[in-house]
Amino acid sequence: MNVSYKNLTATRAFATLKQLEPTPHLSTLLTPERIRSCSIPMGGGLTYNYAAKRFDSRVLDALQKLADEQQVIEKYRSLLNGEIMNTGEKRMVLHHLLRGQLGKDIYYQGKNLREFYRKEQERFYSFAEGVHQGKIRGSTGKPFTQIVQIGIGGSDLGPRALYLALKNLKEVEGQLWMKAFFLSNVDPDDASEVLSQVDPETTLFILVSKSGTTQETLTNEAFVLKRLEGLKDRGMVPKKHIVAVTSETSPMAKSSEYLEAFFIDDFIGGRYSSTSAVGGVVLSLAFGKETFEELLEGAHEEDVRALEPNILQNASLLDALLGVYERNVLGYPCTAILPYSQALFRFPAHLQQLDMESNGKRVNRFGDPIDYPTGPVVFGEPGTNGQHSFYQLLHQGTDIVPLQFIGFLRSQRGEDIDYQGSTSQQKLNANLAAQITAFARGKESADHNREFPGNRPSSLIYGDQLTARALGALLAHYENKVMFQGFIWNINSFDQEGVQLGKTLASAALAGSKEDSVLSAYSEILGGK
Repeated sequence: MNVSYKNLTATRAFATLKQLEPTPHLSTLLTPERIRSCSIPMGGGLTYNYAAKRFDSRVLDALQKLADEQQVIEKYRSLLNGEIMNTGEKRMVLHHLLRGQLGKDIYYQGKNLREFYRKEQERFYSFAEGVHQGKIRGSTGKPFTQIVQIGIGGSDLGPRALYLALKNLKEVEGQLWMKAFFLSNVDPDDASEVLSQVDPETTLFILVSKSGTTQETLTNEAFVLKRLEGLKDRGMVPKKHIVAVTSETSPMAKSSEYLEAFFIDDFIGGRYSSTSAVGGVVLSLAFGKETFEELLEGAHEEDVRALEPNILQNASLLDALLGVYERNVLGYPCTAILPYSQALFRFPAHLQQLDMESNGKRVNRFGDPIDYPTGPVVFGEPGTNGQHSFYQLLHQGTDIVPLQFIGFLRSQRGEDIDYQGSTSQQKLNANLAAQITAFARGKESADHNREFPGNRPSSLIYGDQLTARALGALLAHYENKVMFQGFIWNINSFDQEGVQLGKTLASAALAGSKEDSVLSAYSEILGGK
């Protein structure tokens, strides 16, 4: 089948969608039967429930036609088969290949890339095992007992979110081999604080930069090396406490001074790299090979399900389509990620980058300006903390913000208390059920200050417990949702030119350039050259 690329507004299905009469108020739509029937099984034992979204059969029919007309499944298959989908950088997009093969064999410069990714996985599994067994030690002879990952953006947000999501569970299961810390901000206070919490002699540092030239990461490496050099009288060899995760062509890869180097390539985008060595090295060291393999298994299960053309059997595709409907028909500019799980407290930050860096685009995949909104603003915090923070605006503010709830039936640590007739976990999930209901139905009142308009749409992803397999499926769900939305909007979700201008100007400011008077003035008042 020939695949064609066209803007959203050029599709017949979108024109139909725009012409539909508004759906009734959610208080009318939402019934027990709808809640029970509007569910889609996901990978990792999760379920996607979309009952509290604003849709009826007419909307779903139009969304199915939109998915078919934009050939989103065919484009996904093209991506899986190694076609150039990152048009800005003229690269393949292969993060799905990290967790399983769903298309044909993909070769680059004579190298089978699935075999290459598996080889790197086995290398860092073996390395982690050597560290755990005490065969690989620090340069002063002490075993490594903790990890610090040095990276920024995709080299930090995803791996940090995944580590924190599993730390409690693995500690209870007796599988927390090493505690991990993360150093990302070039603010010196970040590096100083992280180093104040670890013993350099027993710490393994993971330096992550695909290019090997990331300014913030290399600056933080220098900060760490300076601290380690102060221990040379104890026999410290600083770079023998550092492993690199980088590309085979980067300056870091060419250095033999590091303890070890693990490789990724240009076909794995930073924000999509959590299932590569970028996340795999730190997670394998922290939790062991089996946990990372479970994460990959859950992600692969969801990748397989994303191939289903029927939108009512494909959670990530339906989530994507409903998001497009909310953005481009209903006109909602934001969406909130609300995990009712403290373990996922950094997951919204990862999804901010995944979504906003991928789909925050104003030109289509051919570089032509588009005349419709694309990616929404993404934000979020865990419940119930968020309820006592920004939910006021969500309930009674002037903007409607679609909500994405995540919840689990069981906690990770298993410790709980019965207080006033219910446990903490029961209270947590009661609040989750109450918020979905309140946002949908609202509440009438003669006192307008106490009136809740309702009709605030939400979705719910839920499962029994947040395990590594469930986490992998959750990660892949959002990666695939963002990918599908990019296909529907006809944009390139896989480059990020928007981050380059600031980097260029920062370099000019650091060099003391006076050519840009505005830049010089701001630099001057902030203590620059």
